[in-house]
Amino acid sequence: MALTGIQIYKLLPKTNCGECGVPTCLAFAMSLAAGKAELAACPYVTDEAKAELSDASAPPIMPVEIGTGDRKLKIGGETVLFRHEKTFLNPTGIAVLVTDEMADDEVAGRIERFKTLEYERVGLTLRADLVAVKSLSGDAGKFEALVTRVKNETDGGIILMTEDAGLMEAGLKACADRKPLMYAGTTENADAMAGLAKEHKCPLAVKGNGLDEISELTAKLTEAGLKELVIDSGARAVRKAFEDQIVIRRSAILKKYRPLGFPTITLPCEMANGLMQETLIASMFVAKYGGIVVLSDLQGHSLLPLTLARMNIYTDPQRPMATSPGIYEIGGPNENSPVLVTCNFSLTYFIVSGEIETSRVPTWLLVVDTEGLSVLTAWAAGKFVGDAVGIYMKKCGIMDKVSHKKVVIPGYAAAISGDLEEELGDWEVMVGPRESAHIPPYLKEWQP
Repeated sequence: MALTGIQIYKLLPKTNCGECGVPTCLAFAMSLAAGKAELAACPYVTDEAKAELSDASAPPIMPVEIGTGDRKLKIGGETVLFRHEKTFLNPTGIAVLVTDEMADDEVAGRIERFKTLEYERVGLTLRADLVAVKSLSGDAGKFEALVTRVKNETDGGIILMTEDAGLMEAGLKACADRKPLMYAGTTENADAMAGLAKEHKCPLAVKGNGLDEISELTAKLTEAGLKELVIDSGARAVRKAFEDQIVIRRSAILKKYRPLGFPTITLPCEMANGLMQETLIASMFVAKYGGIVVLSDLQGHSLLPLTLARMNIYTDPQRPMATSPGIYEIGGPNENSPVLVTCNFSLTYFIVSGEIETSRVPTWLLVVDTEGLSVLTAWAAGKFVGDAVGIYMKKCGIMDKVSHKKVVIPGYAAAISGDLEEELGDWEVMVGPRESAHIPPYLKEWQP
C-alpha cells in the first residue's frame, strides 16, 4: 500500500540539504507520495529506507531499460500527464522492423539506414534506437540467424517479436546479453514467457485484447517477480490505439493504478498503408504517450521530422537548452583572428557557429553564460550586459590569445557597447550584424 508523505518523511535523512531539487525533506516526501519525484534524487537516503520506500517511491509509469552500453534505451519513468507540468523524462524509442521472410537486400537496406540515418541538432544526435526482429516463418533457425545478424551489424537495442516461446528462446540464445525486449507475452504463453524473461533478465512486452486483459496479465506477471514490463493494448485501429494510450497514462498517474503503470509499445507499421501515414501516426504516439513506436522502414524524410518532434517534446520546458560557456575555436584561429561574442542558448550558438564555418574565416567565438537565454532575452534579464561580458572576457583568457583589441558583439545587443568599452578600457567594441545570415560577409571584410 502506498505510504503517505509523513510516513515517507520519517524514513528520510531530514537534512534539508536541497540537493534533491526541493528545499526541505518534507517537501521531497510529499513529492514522492504524489509520484512527482524519484527516490534516487536523494543522495543521503539509507539502504534500509530505500528498501522500505521502493514501492512508494516508484514513479507511476515504471521505468524499463532495453539494451546495453551507450545505446541503452530507457522508457517509462514518467510522472506527469502534460509536459508543461514538469517535463517528460525518457524519449519515445523509434524502432525499424525486419522479418525472417524478407530478402537479404531488403534486410541489409534497413540495417544500413538504421546505422547511417542520424542528424545533429543543437548538439544532440537524432536517430532511431531499436531494431525489431520479427519471426514470420516459424523457423527457429532462420529467426536465430536474423537476430544474430542484427546483433553483429548494429549496436542499437533489439526487440524480439514472436509469441512462440520456443522461437523466443532461440532469439534469446543469440542476443540475451544485449538485453532485448521480448514481444510478446499473452494470456496463452504468459508462464513460458515469464520464465524466459526471469532467466535471461530481459524486459517483457505484454499484449492483450483490451486493457482489462492487459491488467490481469501485468498483475499476474508482477506477482511472479517481473518488474520490467511494456504494454501493447492490442488495438490496431488508430483511434482506439490512441484512446488506449490516454487511458493507460491517466489510470497510472491520476488513479495510481499499478497494473497499467508501465510504458507502452505501439506499432504504426500495422496501422497504415505507407511510411508517410505511419510517420504521422507515430508522431501522434510520440506526443501521447508511446514508449516505443515501430516503423516498417526508415527514410530520411520520415525520420528527421519525427526525431525533431520527439526532441522538442522531450526537452524540459522549464530549462532552456544551453551550450557550455567558453572559448570556441572555429576554423583554426590565430592571434589576428576576429573575436565574436554570443550567448549560450544552444540554438543561437549552433546558428552563429554554423555561419562562421560557412564564412571560412578562422574565428574565436566567445560564449558567455546567460543561463540558456537568447541574446535579447538575456539582455532584458540583465545577463548579457556590458559589465558582465567584460568581466567574463577578462577571466576566460581570450585577451591572451589575440594580439589585437577588437571584439564583435551581436547587432541586437548594440546597447551594451558603451558599458563594455568602459569595462574593457582600451578595447574597441564593434557592433556586428543583427541577422546571423549576414555574419559571413561581415567576417570577410573584418580587419584586425
